[in-house]
Amino acid sequence: MGAAAALAAGPAWAQSASTETSGQVSELVVIGSRGAPRLTTDTAVPVDVLSAESLAARGQNDLTKTLEFMSPSFNYPRTSSGPSSAGARSFTLRGLIPDQTLVLVNGQRRHASSIITFNNGAFRGSVPVDLNMIPLTAIKRVEILRDGAAAQYGSDAIAGVINLVLRDEPGGAHGSVQYGQTQRGTGKTFIATARQGFALGDGGFVTLSTEVRDRGDTNAAEIDPRFGRVTSTLGDPQSTDIQAAANAELPLKGGATMFGYLTLGRRESEMSPLFRAPTVFPAFYPNGFLPIVNLDLKDLGANIGVRGTLAGWNWELTDTFGYSKGDYGVSNTVNTSLGTNSPKAFYGGGARYRQNLVNLTVRRALDVMAGANLAAGVEHRFEAYELVSGEPGSYTLSGAQGFPGFHPPSPVDVDRTGRSAFIDAELSPIQGLNLGAAARFEDYSDFGDATTGKLTAFWRPAPLIALRAAVSTGIRAPSLQQQYFSTVTSQLNNGVLQNVGNFAVTDPVSVALGASPLRPEKSKNYSAGIVLTPGHGLTFSLDAFRIDINDRIAMTENLQGPQVAAILATNGVTNAAVARFFTNASDTRTQGWEATLRWDARLAQDTRLALTMGYGAFDTDPLRIRTNPVLPSIPLLGPTSIDAVADAQPRLKALVNAELSWRAWRFTADVTDFGSTSIPFGTGSMRMQGKTSVDLSAAWSVTKALTVTAGVINAGDTYPNRVPGEATGRPYSEFDPMGFNGREYFLRLTAEF
Repeated sequence: MGAAAALAAGPAWAQSASTETSGQVSELVVIGSRGAPRLTTDTAVPVDVLSAESLAARGQNDLTKTLEFMSPSFNYPRTSSGPSSAGARSFTLRGLIPDQTLVLVNGQRRHASSIITFNNGAFRGSVPVDLNMIPLTAIKRVEILRDGAAAQYGSDAIAGVINLVLRDEPGGAHGSVQYGQTQRGTGKTFIATARQGFALGDGGFVTLSTEVRDRGDTNAAEIDPRFGRVTSTLGDPQSTDIQAAANAELPLKGGATMFGYLTLGRRESEMSPLFRAPTVFPAFYPNGFLPIVNLDLKDLGANIGVRGTLAGWNWELTDTFGYSKGDYGVSNTVNTSLGTNSPKAFYGGGARYRQNLVNLTVRRALDVMAGANLAAGVEHRFEAYELVSGEPGSYTLSGAQGFPGFHPPSPVDVDRTGRSAFIDAELSPIQGLNLGAAARFEDYSDFGDATTGKLTAFWRPAPLIALRAAVSTGIRAPSLQQQYFSTVTSQLNNGVLQNVGNFAVTDPVSVALGASPLRPEKSKNYSAGIVLTPGHGLTFSLDAFRIDINDRIAMTENLQGPQVAAILATNGVTNAAVARFFTNASDTRTQGWEATLRWDARLAQDTRLALTMGYGAFDTDPLRIRTNPVLPSIPLLGPTSIDAVADAQPRLKALVNAELSWRAWRFTADVTDFGSTSIPFGTGSMRMQGKTSVDLSAAWSVTKALTVTAGVINAGDTYPNRVPGEATGRPYSEFDPMGFNGREYFLRLTAEF
């Protein structure tokens, strides 16, 4: 959509376009503001825009992996053995946890996954938004706002906002086929995409996209010294994704415009938890066994709306719906408590989550001052969460090995409503100075209300330099999943496989162990930066930030010992000796800085070079850890849980992205250096040195319609540092963001008509 259309669109604030002046390409964006579109170099907070062409030039097999190697603030840990985290993988922004970043699609809130990360991987207890449930071929660009924005967009926008803008072509067709595999011959990947645009009415469009991704598993596990053979898996799970998307817009009589989108996704994945020794159940598995957990994840997102102009006000009314449905099955297993009557496969239950939002926003430019703009809106939000029990044999007594089925003590079928109202204003009292203010009031049916605010300033004292700053408050409402999730799972606890009970905060077991109703997380965000635009396609930005979060929500340490055992026995829990629940037990401070240098220039008539260099430094420290109010001798959060929040991500990250276009060729090179991370080690943690990945690709346009792309991912065949003393044949930590697939190759054929 062009700049003029974006200006006319009013509340459709997540649109952007490109403009070229003197060899410099910049993006017009409105995310983070409800005023007129502006260049990314003129925003009061840092905003990154990644085009579909740049995303597609990479050979990564999903969107989340691609973003990790293009944004210094974005990380994507490779948990592989946890059925929850491996099936619906989480991403992070600015060193915070996944559910502290808000995700939008076409400017509308995206629903979270029904799958909560309850295993002992990175970001245990978070509820992610699964970016990979939307086909990459349907995305026009990705906008990353790196600043707190809860006052503008609502709960969850503590670390920032990621907006996925869908393609809007009224014509043209696209298709591609990609094949890849690791150097070891594993991870064989087949990806097929198709897209077609159609004109709709007078000036409208509908763009249809579909994508199929079939990924074989990878395995970096080595010989298990206990048994003299490879017993485990360590890598990406086997998965098949089928996705589709539609994006449409139709002008109506009278000047209004109807618009909407639909996304559909299904993932079937297969992963393996930890190996069970021959002594676990020799009657069935005399050589031991590796359970297989299957996740069937279905996802639906839909939006419909209409916008127009009335009495000088631009207005927009939308309804956005989301639904996520996950079901687990486990095979090659046994319920040892059932003896030889046990089946070897079970349905383990599932989870459902749905969300519906109705939003009305109005906006108008004010004549009182140049650049003055006023926006206001109201929103109604409904959420529902359900846990479905597995078949009885999956949860009876010790439960199915690898994945004891869901069976909460009381049925989990809950919902809540939330209402909010906001006001957002901007003005420019003098040329070159833009000031903004926003406030939002939110009221939830389950925990009450909260008010957030934001102030921004952008000042360009000279054409080549600009200063920007922002201060804001934010909240993240405790999710229904975190309030009500309850099950028993097999976890590695101090090196020993045990059944661990995850209890809802209102469960009598949790209350007896020190739980209390969850409170919303509350944040204070501060940021300041400088932007340099010397011209000739060169821009530089440097931003420092600090994020203080009170009442952070996390899953407790594994609670155990005589007192815990007595409470479990009193409440009739016989299938778990360890307990945990969610708690607001810590306050933290995250601070750091980010620098970005971009150079985009035409070197010759048929040669263009785009170069991006990014660097980010992130440090999270606990400010306060609360004492267990009921059992002071049992800490709610121990060293392992604290490190998972504070140090599980790289403290430093640097990257260089280079794209060179020459005649019919396009060459891409990405160099990403991950800083050190902290991993669980024994009863504490260990800091592991970071590593560097180099990705290369070359594309040749055989004709105007046909392009062949070939490349290599992790060309140096680099692996993380090995975990010292590891004695099970799993030499690398699942907390590492680079992964452990080694070198990968890919070949892609693309047709455009």
